[in-house]
Amino acid sequence: MRRREFMTVLGGAAAAWPLSARAQQGERMRRIAFIFPREAQNTEDSARVEIFQQRLRELGWTDGRNVRVHVHWAGANASEIRRSVAELVALAPDLVLASGTPILDALLGATGSVPTVFVAVADPVGAGYVESLAQPGGNATGFAIFEYGLAGKWLELLKQIAPGVMRAAVLREASSTHGAGQFAVIQSVAPLVGVDVTPIDPRDAAEIERSITAFLRKRDGGLVVTGGSGSVIHRDLIVALAARHKLPTIYWERLFATGGGLVSYGPNIHELYRLAAGYVDRILKGEKPGDMPVQAPTKYELVINLKTAKALGLEVSPSLLARADEVIE
Repeated sequence: MRRREFMTVLGGAAAAWPLSARAQQGERMRRIAFIFPREAQNTEDSARVEIFQQRLRELGWTDGRNVRVHVHWAGANASEIRRSVAELVALAPDLVLASGTPILDALLGATGSVPTVFVAVADPVGAGYVESLAQPGGNATGFAIFEYGLAGKWLELLKQIAPGVMRAAVLREASSTHGAGQFAVIQSVAPLVGVDVTPIDPRDAAEIERSITAFLRKRDGGLVVTGGSGSVIHRDLIVALAARHKLPTIYWERLFATGGGLVSYGPNIHELYRLAAGYVDRILKGEKPGDMPVQAPTKYELVINLKTAKALGLEVSPSLLARADEVIE
């Protein structure tokens, strides 16, 4: 559903919310806005919504009986996201579930009064979204996407799956605190695994292609795609470039590996959405977001695309395959 169509539906739903609440024989209907930074629904996002709603049902919140969950696709660029978030905030939901850093940034820029649970946000303290992990303060809490120490593991795994890699380009979001933090960890690990690392700081699709092409002028290269919303927006391009140039690449999220990328290692994001439902339950029952600690992921998953490995001429060791949570053949 396109954004304009969604806002029409959402506006009608907002008008109907009070009537729905009265129809529940005195039980108050809560309104949750679930916002993604994308133009339209995809299969992965659908799975995340279902996991969230399933956990809500287990906790006693049934869509249409005592809660309304409205899923909103806010667009992919910053101006679309800001406009969509402002329109949604004007409808006064009881709580917002913010998926990703761009949504949370726009939401906190528009209002601090709506209770917010965020999921898959990078460095919420460094970005100034919360005061601390233990005591967020304000009206937002949730689940960070990773800890910086994870970044060193990406380079180690790249070297294991492609031992011939001697140089690695690191695709990062240089303007963000998490982009700098991840690269700093990768730099510290690089001498230990015998790989020279070079940052790539692209702003758009054309620059991603130019930077990767320039890096490939020398041999023995690999690519590390660090965490951030920009890499997700351009994931099809990045995976296609890696395949075209036969560039061994490790990614921070399973979407890349299931979409044809060589290997990914990162948090189990489905688990974060399940946990987010628990935070939503607690807030709807009266707890304050500012008193609920921001949590880091506890479950990580290694996904290896064996079909892509064969196309690159790589033979994955049995020990590494045995460690994988998922092998795509």
